[in-house]
Amino acid sequence: MQSSTTIIIADDHPLFRGALKQALCGPGSDIQIIEAGDFEAARKAATAYPDADLMMLDLTMPGVSGLTGLMMIRAEYQNMPVAVISASDDQPTIRRSFELGASAFIPKSTGLDDIRTAISSVLEGGHWVPPGYEPDRERDPEIETLISRLKTLTPQQTRVLGMVAEGLLNKQIAYELGVSEATIKAHVSAILLKLNVDSRTQAVIQLGKIGAMPNA
Repeated sequence: MQSSTTIIIADDHPLFRGALKQALCGPGSDIQIIEAGDFEAARKAATAYPDADLMMLDLTMPGVSGLTGLMMIRAEYQNMPVAVISASDDQPTIRRSFELGASAFIPKSTGLDDIRTAISSVLEGGHWVPPGYEPDRERDPEIETLISRLKTLTPQQTRVLGMVAEGLLNKQIAYELGVSEATIKAHVSAILLKLNVDSRTQAVIQLGKIGAMPNA
């Protein structure tokens, strides 16, 4: 691995974070590990370390669940590669993770040697897919269209959509983002238009179709 590397490990299980840290920080390595136990901490870490070489992101942790977290991180921190780590390693989840910008997908059952290989591949500018994964196109035309629509959202719209999916009201989102409620209403209107839906509820249902909903 390269020297002077900064990696953010975002996972809510301390033992798993510790195992990853041990796997990555071998003898002679110069790696700084930043740990985050929930999604908000992951965002704060990415803000504090905008030049981090990699974020290892669990798909399910407090504050977010499913692919929404990946969408939000990739939208807000576009120069930071993301390696998804997940206990759910079915083919659709892996494929959709890559379609939404992941550089690697690492099932939690992966051995330490393969984890090191995956991280090295991403740090060198490449991608890593788990053994047995067979890349193919999305077989559901509706899902394929939905993912294409999601990719048209701006970073702020993606973040707003994620917060809508968490059940926050416009005034709560406005407070969290430090903008006016009118601005959030405008974002929501733009999101509904891009997703071709008529309501916030329908937008959240659409997210659920790709496993991007909280608690999905």
